[in-house]
Amino acid sequence: MATRAATVTRIETYGDKAHVISWAGLLNGDDGAPIEMPGSADRSIQFQGTFGVGGTIVLEGSNNGTDYHPLTDPQGNDISKTAADLEAVTELTRFIRPRVSAGDGSTTLVATLLVKR
Repeated sequence: MATRAATVTRIETYGDKAHVISWAGLLNGDDGAPIEMPGSADRSIQFQGTFGVGGTIVLEGSNNGTDYHPLTDPQGNDISKTAADLEAVTELTRFIRPRVSAGDGSTTLVATLLVKR
């Protein structure tokens, strides 16, 4: 179990300010280093990679940086995926991170978060 660093890329198109945050190489039991961008209320998360047997990745948020809880999509479902997918994120939290909660030796995932002010 390791905490994987995030790569942050700033995007400026048509006067919009956005960031793409990516956590690569997420293995079973890993989490992503939490990012702090509470001023970016519009968010979407994309999960890609090899899920392997039982591979599951969740998106979590926290306001205190210690206690993390599943974030949800606009339909109220926890963002917990067993296959590649893209979802909007409903909650606005101070911290946000992905976490691989299950998988096998072949599980290796990438979580890519787009945030916009």
